[in-house]
Amino acid sequence: MSGFDGAVVNHQGVTFGIAVVRPSVLNSPNEREEAILEFSQIFGSIPTVLMAQDSRGVPTYFGRKDIVDLLSSVPMESIPWQHYTLRGAA
Repeated sequence: MSGFDGAVVNHQGVTFGIAVVRPSVLNSPNEREEAILEFSQIFGSIPTVLMAQDSRGVPTYFGRKDIVDLLSSVPMESIPWQHYTLRGAA
């Protein structure tokens, strides 16, 4: 992984990281858990949520239930997306 799209969000007093992943990652329990662990190392001590979009651009979130519920009411375009570049990645 040389980089990824994601965001750090502080919404209603909760700070968390969102990482964009392929839909296949959300469909595989093993890949989901692996991705959460990987991105948690990048985001640090804040909770990490995964997000994938379907072919129509509709987002699906995976992570802590309270954050996923919160994100269901947040328009995607209001999330401060950015591209993260990982140093030393092959």
